[in-house]
Amino acid sequence: MSPASMTRRTMLTAVAAMAATPSLAQECQIGVPPHEKGPPVFMDYDLEELDAAYSQEYYEPLGNRVLKRLESNSAATRARLGEPQRVAYGEDVFEKLDIYRADRPKAPIFVFIHGGLWRFGSAAQYAYPAEMFLDAGAHYVTIDFDSVTRVNGDLGVLAAQVRRAIAWVYRNAASFDGDPDRLYIGGHSSGGHLCGITLVTNWQSAFGLPADLVKGGLCMSGMYDLEPVRLSWRRNYIAFTDAMVEALSAQRHIAKLNAPVVVTYGTYETPEFIRQSRAFAAAIQATGKPVTLIEAQHYHHNEMVESLGNAYGPNGRAALAMMGLAERS
Repeated sequence: MSPASMTRRTMLTAVAAMAATPSLAQECQIGVPPHEKGPPVFMDYDLEELDAAYSQEYYEPLGNRVLKRLESNSAATRARLGEPQRVAYGEDVFEKLDIYRADRPKAPIFVFIHGGLWRFGSAAQYAYPAEMFLDAGAHYVTIDFDSVTRVNGDLGVLAAQVRRAIAWVYRNAASFDGDPDRLYIGGHSSGGHLCGITLVTNWQSAFGLPADLVKGGLCMSGMYDLEPVRLSWRRNYIAFTDAMVEALSAQRHIAKLNAPVVVTYGTYETPEFIRQSRAFAAAIQATGKPVTLIEAQHYHHNEMVESLGNAYGPNGRAALAMMGLAERS
């Protein structure tokens, strides 16, 4: 179901019902191997179950093949479209972004924030959606930012970089014939987390920019409350603190949202990525702010980000609908 076809009453009913459904009841392809259950560390998960719920390989063991396909598809996209405009949005060596320009004057802009455990990935690896956006009449921008392992486990550095990148795009949209008043963002997995945090930015106080700078956000298969993440194996490379969990959990700052949000996930994802998506959408819905929850049947985690490059896939369709471009797809 696309955002354009979902009525508010239907959406609210669906979000509330799905948020109340135990995520562990979802069908999974593999999941946690049989083991002697230990004491609970979060909800009814023991540590082994929680670690697996934040480790894609347990539920998508062939996921790396999808990522390799995305990388080769991105190389093929650049071969067809030409190399993107590469610009710096900050002084750090990693603070750069790639701009794929649509052949239309003052076109809307979609900015993508990649995933990769906050550790891996690059803008170049996520070029493949560019053709879909350009064909629909929108610019496509991908952001590079630091690895959390290079900044002593501080996720705040990455969040600040992404926010600066979005501010740069807004301020410099005219330089690539973009429309700053039609700026949309999206992110997948750990990039979905950064997308959520970007959506609750106070642009006025932090950058002196309009509060409604971002016109819509597509949060794909992300994490929106860091407390259970903190308890999982990811604590081994992220320097979690109480202050970090509070500041960088988008679900705790919904009052700051100024844009409609679309939350998506696949039914073959891990139970925690499913639960996090449902809970985030339900929390937004509870405040009366606009949100759409899309459940993609029979999609794994990495297949969800692949679908961003397909106008008829769950995330590609959602992005174009969010931007008012669905009729062109």
